[in-house]
Amino acid sequence: MSFGDPNNPYGQQPQGGQPGYGYPQQAPQGIPPQGGYAYPQQAQGYPGVAGYPGVSVPMPGGVSGARVILFILGGLQALFGVLLGVGGAVFAAALSGSSSSASGAGTAAGGVFIIFGILVVGLALWPILTAAKLSKGRGGVRVSGIIFGSLQSLFAGLSLIFNIATLSSMHSSGAGVFMISLIFTGIQLGLGLWILIGLANSAASVYFKRPLY
Repeated sequence: MSFGDPNNPYGQQPQGGQPGYGYPQQAPQGIPPQGGYAYPQQAQGYPGVAGYPGVSVPMPGGVSGARVILFILGGLQALFGVLLGVGGAVFAAALSGSSSSASGAGTAAGGVFIIFGILVVGLALWPILTAAKLSKGRGGVRVSGIIFGSLQSLFAGLSLIFNIATLSSMHSSGAGVFMISLIFTGIQLGLGLWILIGLANSAASVYFKRPLY
């Protein structure tokens, strides 16, 4: 029986299970290719692990809480700035019909309130923009939030110390107002520390070093 031309590389394989010289046969399913010529398989990512392509790292709870607080503080600060500006304008308009000296003083005071209100609204953009960029930001956004939380905690702590010192030297008749101020100052201190701790822990460090696609 003839097996074809032995010099033809596309000829039939000889009997006896000996390999021919044609194209290599495809390995059956379930059997890895032999000879070391197969392409290496692409590494699959693991859920929740940073550094693997196509894997989304969820935002940690501390970062998510800090983001909400930044939005709230920024919104309240912007509202306070608007109220200052409007109050200054109303105050200046109310004194405009008085005597010349009172009108001039009212206009100057109203202008100061308006300028201060604009500055407060401008500073309110800091926490708002920081919170908006936390979901897709890098380490710079994290540092911005940490600085804001540090300043928030610092000023709230100083105000808390001042309120405690003032409250201890006051009579009971005027202590109620400072007690309310003390409560609000303590809340501000807690929110500032929440931002600081939420953005400065190890989970936040891993989150902000994640690959972005």
